[in-house]
Amino acid sequence: MKTGRVIRSLSGVYRVDVDGTLYDAKPRGLFRKKQVSPIVGDIVDIDDETHASGYIQHIHQRKNELKRPPVSNIDLLVIVMSAVSPSFSTQLLDRFLVIGHSYGLKPRIVITKKDLASETEIATIEKSLAIYEEIGYETQFVGIEDSAASIFDVWEPGLAVLSGQSGVGKSSLLNKYQPNFNIETNEISSALNRGKHTTRHVELYPRHEGFIADTPGFSALDFDHIDKEALRDNFIEISHYGASCKFRDCYHLNEPKCQVKAMVEEGKIPEFRYQHYVQLLNEISNRKVKY
Repeated sequence: MKTGRVIRSLSGVYRVDVDGTLYDAKPRGLFRKKQVSPIVGDIVDIDDETHASGYIQHIHQRKNELKRPPVSNIDLLVIVMSAVSPSFSTQLLDRFLVIGHSYGLKPRIVITKKDLASETEIATIEKSLAIYEEIGYETQFVGIEDSAASIFDVWEPGLAVLSGQSGVGKSSLLNKYQPNFNIETNEISSALNRGKHTTRHVELYPRHEGFIADTPGFSALDFDHIDKEALRDNFIEISHYGASCKFRDCYHLNEPKCQVKAMVEEGKIPEFRYQHYVQLLNEISNRKVKY
């Protein structure tokens, strides 16, 4: 019996990395009976019948798990956005951050294509990143000529998952980091200001002290698993100051003696972050109940 990590899943066959040796394994029938399937990132025990294949006997308990795309045991969520093509958006960034926090993940922010942006665009983005750093996020603003190793290898060890809309350069960064990855990339749609989906499955690639996952780009973000109460906790500074509101169930809208609104007025909470919170709160409040 050997223990390794699932690094790819295609057509019911799971590629498992056991200390650098790769096995193509299939799950035992007992998983179907339990309605449980391995996913990329899982730590599994395999019964290796040959030097290259085997059967998955056991799935170790997951410390966390993303539903879409399915990947588990994540140590770091890297939200990748671009300065231009598609344009940088704090609103979209905040939506990704909320998703990350909702799964208990630690997000880092990486902005690409710095060398394609104008001086005005660079100044605007750097000002925004300074705000996120003050909140507590680690950020990187990089150009296409920057060394990919200087981007990836400063991250903490473990499994890092790249997330972000299509076309921001996730796959290009990985190809630059390790050219033999040969990950498909595509052009940006000028009509939609976003990339075409080129990554169709989740796969883990080796990196310095761990793995990195390129995930299918998102065209829509799913907030169905987040309720109004949880949303408050997924904005770091709103959660911090909200603990001092007069009412424990304060949603920071029109309630009296709301510490969050007071901090917005004082500039301690960025106005744009508060507005993004209100927009998301309204979306969640107005969504239709699914049965």
